[in-house]
Amino acid sequence: MKKHFYKLLLTALLGTSCSAQQNNSNTNLSLADKKASPETVLLYKKLSQLTEKGYLFGHQDDLAYGVNWKYENNRSDIKDVVGDYPAVYGWDIAGLEKDDTNNIDDVPFQKMKQYIIEANERGGISTISWHFDNPATGKNAWYNTPNSLKTILPGGENHQKFTSWLNKAASFFLSLKDKKGKNIPILFRPYHELTGGWFWWGKGNCTPEEFKTAWKFTFDYLQKKGVHNLIYVYNTSSFSTKEDFLTNYPGDDFADIISFDSYQNNDDKDGQKFIAEVQNQLKIINEIGQEKHKLTAIAEAGYEAVPDPKWWTGTFSKAIGDYKISYVLLWRNHGWQENEKKMHYYAPFKGQVSEKDFIDYYNLDKTLFEKDIKKTQ
Repeated sequence: MKKHFYKLLLTALLGTSCSAQQNNSNTNLSLADKKASPETVLLYKKLSQLTEKGYLFGHQDDLAYGVNWKYENNRSDIKDVVGDYPAVYGWDIAGLEKDDTNNIDDVPFQKMKQYIIEANERGGISTISWHFDNPATGKNAWYNTPNSLKTILPGGENHQKFTSWLNKAASFFLSLKDKKGKNIPILFRPYHELTGGWFWWGKGNCTPEEFKTAWKFTFDYLQKKGVHNLIYVYNTSSFSTKEDFLTNYPGDDFADIISFDSYQNNDDKDGQKFIAEVQNQLKIINEIGQEKHKLTAIAEAGYEAVPDPKWWTGTFSKAIGDYKISYVLLWRNHGWQENEKKMHYYAPFKGQVSEKDFIDYYNLDKTLFEKDIKKTQ
């Protein structure tokens, strides 16, 4: 039976001094945005305090669609399996820069806004990434021509275009309000998987200094637009050393959470390579997090189609081990992928081969879902 430790959670939610004293290792945490809203500061404290209990489980596009369904009120593949929602919801705002009605995954922005508001009312947390188009080519984020990022910097030929994109993002962030009219805090993960070479802002397509300048400009510009409800998530893909992870790091005053993405591949059937890699990466960012007083996370993870019936407790949980991370987010349950003629999903659904093991994973004390962080009225 899952233990909820309601008293501890209530303390965490209220951010009391008692809890802070119990968690001495995190007393030096503070947000990069010194004008962050009280609600955003409270969320950051809550994330910090909950790491003493476990880590939050998240899922991309969880409320919008799942395997063989789309836009059904209050539905979630995770909820279908365990009777509970994820604690963290992932979304992407690519398409916003072009004034599209729907995002890159065909989720209408109006519905996304609705889902973020509904999740927040239940105590859930939303994180947003941005696969924005290549400003130099007009093509998608994967069209990674060298030096594209340089063109968005101050003085660059696409700088004005880029600031217009940031204006649209700022308007979206500021439109996310709860019933009291307060801005909903968001974990914002821009320029993600920066150590990979597949995006126009990634490795090989810009210098570390150019990347840092772009990050800092984005950070400063959004604040100038009055956006103070963001917790900034620095995110890489693979890395093998501390120096590798920090090559493009903009500095402690410009990031709040440090994270990486990691997926198990089909050439690693038993998951031993995945476990070893994640453990090594967690060891590195745990050391960095302690030195810099930053929270840590696995911002994307998964094993496509989860073919291993015991993957959740046999591989995934072992990969995370005893490291104190704030959250982990599984990628989306798209379902049938027509262009690749295969099923594309990363979380279980009713009848999926790993369903029973996911229930066991849900029941672990260290895995936190929405009921575990539900706000106490």
